[in-house]
Amino acid sequence: MRSLTTALTLGFASLASLASAQPVQSPSGAPAAPPAPPPTTKAAEMPGVGDPLNLMPDFWPKQKWLYDAPSANDAAGKVVIHWFCTAKAQACTDDLARIVNLRDNGRFYIIAYLDGNVSLAKKLDPIRESEGVGKGSVAIGPGVTKLMKLINVKPGPSSIIVGVDGKVTMVTVNSDTNALDARDAEVNKEVAAIKDFTTSHDGPVTAKAGQKFSMTFKVQLASWLTYSQKTPMGFDLTVPKDIKCDATSLKGDQLKVEGKQLTATVNCSAPHGVYQALGKIRFGYDSPTGASGLGDDGTKWDITVD
Repeated sequence: MRSLTTALTLGFASLASLASAQPVQSPSGAPAAPPAPPPTTKAAEMPGVGDPLNLMPDFWPKQKWLYDAPSANDAAGKVVIHWFCTAKAQACTDDLARIVNLRDNGRFYIIAYLDGNVSLAKKLDPIRESEGVGKGSVAIGPGVTKLMKLINVKPGPSSIIVGVDGKVTMVTVNSDTNALDARDAEVNKEVAAIKDFTTSHDGPVTAKAGQKFSMTFKVQLASWLTYSQKTPMGFDLTVPKDIKCDATSLKGDQLKVEGKQLTATVNCSAPHGVYQALGKIRFGYDSPTGASGLGDDGTKWDITVD
């Protein structure tokens, strides 16, 4: 204690007061640094909408998987749901049927975390062995309990939905029927919006007689796909006989590939008149799992030549 007892003499008290008034110094003579404040710990919380979330975040406890660990290749191009449930919870048993229905959509990937007695937790397995190969995985054991405490998940079904861009789009933390209906509707909406590619075209609406004009057709491939080297790509243009073009059929290296974008461009000219040109493009693409797909699309240009 800093207070002095009444038993001390006045002289000793004066010396003590003088000593306490002097600044504390380090051996080098410089004032000592103040003590560091105690470290703060961030409160456990669920990820929020818009937060990026990997399949297996580094800061989550290590898990024991019933099947192979979650695969980024299998999950690519799919809506991912992190589903938390507790053994013996009737609400989890009820929600399991919903999750299995979602699983059977080819654009959905489940990562289930089942807490409680292992043998009972396995009854909530939404992958169901060979039924769900490539559609997700299931974590059980103490790691699940630690994770649910870390992010403050309560007993019962909770879900984190992650879109194809790797960001959280929705979080549900209860078994209310309306909340689960909203979750399922959100998943189905996101799945319906997934596209392997989109196309666009560019070209003039009007042009000058005898002058060159360009018509361009572009394909934008989804981020998780790559253009196939095994499937020939090509572009065909159909024009009236009065339109003269440098080419009406492009193949291979005549098309330009930059990253995920494929571009076909032709240059043409025409005399006075109103014309319509038709273009069709075709290509192949590969997924991270090695599966292949074929893409094709068409467009038209309506051009008035003055």
